[in-house]
Amino acid sequence: MTPLFRVNLILTFRSLIRLPGFWVPTILFPAMLYAFFGAHNAGEGPQAVYAAASFAVYAVLGVAFFQFGVSIAEDRQSAFAVWQRSLPGGPAPLWAARLCAALVFSTAAVLLVLATAYVVAGLSLDPELQLRLLGVCLLLAVPATFMGTALGYLTSGHSAVAIANLVFLPQAYLGGLWVPPQSLPAQIETLSHWTPTRHMGEVAWAVVGARPIPTDSLLALAAFTAGFIALTWIAYRRDRRARFS
Repeated sequence: MTPLFRVNLILTFRSLIRLPGFWVPTILFPAMLYAFFGAHNAGEGPQAVYAAASFAVYAVLGVAFFQFGVSIAEDRQSAFAVWQRSLPGGPAPLWAARLCAALVFSTAAVLLVLATAYVVAGLSLDPELQLRLLGVCLLLAVPATFMGTALGYLTSGHSAVAIANLVFLPQAYLGGLWVPPQSLPAQIETLSHWTPTRHMGEVAWAVVGARPIPTDSLLALAAFTAGFIALTWIAYRRDRRARFS
């Protein structure tokens, strides 16, 4: 752990912990949505397990993409962020620190969804299965975090929430996280295969269904991750030129 990364990590966690308006709704909302709609609509048996996995992925997407994307867009407006970006070292330590924070908050959000599934739906998953699902969700947080980071650099603090909703909510629907993919209209179901959330769902569903993870989903997520990292870098350089050139 480099000193610069350690400082950014401490700063990121301290700034987020001091904003309960950020992390409390972020962690609670996916579990609440599952309790109100997901548990009732899923019924029992395997479909209930798949619904819990879907909302676990939705929880990761909400933390890593939506909230971190919005927070980056808002942070860019502060004088401290401008001073911080003028320091040597590049953006990598800050991005790595934000990714670590996203993993921690995603863990809390996923665990709360699983606890809600147990309390509300009586869904008791094997501890080993829960750990596998949690591990997969944390891996899925990587592309989601960089998708959010790119959004944060491409939008302003005033427009970030609106644009994030325009991306976040359709992604959740198209990916089959709210409605099973087989229940989507045929045209929508075809389109969903081109979204990162559909492949995130496929990975999680394979884990809880004790099936091999589809290779095409792994390759698609690898491609999406590389693309989001590249887009983040391009957006960062564009924003830096606009501010410091």
